[in-house]
Amino acid sequence: MYEFISGAMGVASLVIGFFFTQFYKKLGDRFFLLFAIAFYILAFERVVLLFYQVKNETQPAVYLIRLAAFIIILAAIVDKNRKTA
Repeated sequence: MYEFISGAMGVASLVIGFFFTQFYKKLGDRFFLLFAIAFYILAFERVVLLFYQVKNETQPAVYLIRLAAFIIILAAIVDKNRKTA
């Protein structure tokens, strides 16, 4: 059951990344590009969890991948707010 849910979350992250990529292509806003990259990283993180059979998600390698995605999301928000201010 864990593998199924993890796979579903990975596919959902990939689809969300595709949507943000389409928004970036349409509008050309870097905010959407950074969000797309972050969700692609989250999808990659789910693949790493499945292939390496990591049951504890707080392993440093997995945690650092997820941390990188969240840092990119925060950077996108800060960049968007700085540009409009």
